[in-house]
Amino acid sequence: MDQFKQIAAFVAVATRGSLSAAARAEGVTPAMIGRRLDALEERLGVKLMVRTTRKLTLSFEGQAFLEDCQRVLNDLSNAEASVSLGGVRAAGHLRLSAPAGFGRRHVAPLVAAFMEANPEVTVNLDLSDRLVDLVNENIDCAVRVGELTDSSLVGQRLGEMRRMVVASPAYLVARGVPRSPADLVHHECLSLGQQRGWTFRDPATGAVDTWKVGGAFECNDGAVLHEWALAGKGLAWRSLWEVGQDLKEGRLASVLDAWQAPPMGIYAVYPQRRHLPLRVRLFIDLLKATYERPEYWELR
Repeated sequence: MDQFKQIAAFVAVATRGSLSAAARAEGVTPAMIGRRLDALEERLGVKLMVRTTRKLTLSFEGQAFLEDCQRVLNDLSNAEASVSLGGVRAAGHLRLSAPAGFGRRHVAPLVAAFMEANPEVTVNLDLSDRLVDLVNENIDCAVRVGELTDSSLVGQRLGEMRRMVVASPAYLVARGVPRSPADLVHHECLSLGQQRGWTFRDPATGAVDTWKVGGAFECNDGAVLHEWALAGKGLAWRSLWEVGQDLKEGRLASVLDAWQAPPMGIYAVYPQRRHLPLRVRLFIDLLKATYERPEYWELR
């Protein structure tokens, strides 16, 4: 029992970030949590955490030990739940990652719904456009748009996403409608930068090519390009998840539809694990049930 309490205290501190937060969750004093950590480190003969007055940092050994401990505690929780009258219930801490813009609009609302349906789960959602290291940053699951390249991760396809060229009706009246990618040289193209072109598929041959585009304005923030397109400043190549509602309500119109590139996959990725925690599996199920419905994207 003492060993179990020590491990539970270690996981609580590591996932919640402080002795006081772990103590509140466990219903004991911070001093008690600290004594359990000390006893665990003494028994193992290794330093699991570096503790200062300001923060707690996991050691290299602590990071490796944490994942094993989380798996053990999760398996125990699932085993108890499977024989309880209430059936299996998700519990524990869920660490998620998603691209910033996509995550704000299409992951965060689902997190709220998931937590309401699973009140024993706590969630940390990291929204960032950098490529997050799931293993070293202890991320349970990441949502990624585009084809996967990291073979060390497990990927589950949740749905697919189309990209299209859009513009405001006012811009198209003033400048005309392009009929092929070759016409883009006569238009203001709002791009992420000259090094990144727009991808099209030739409707006659099926060949997929990237076309360089240019214009008076470039920005590395897609949300800004979206706003400029709405303001009639030019053409933009945006994802349906971002412009679906604008298309539906007529604020934007799509062009070059026959030339649209093949859809990209939306994936849930997670580290290689023999047993995926119930809370992770349930959240992935929610993502898939939502994203695989075409009508969902038309209303966002």
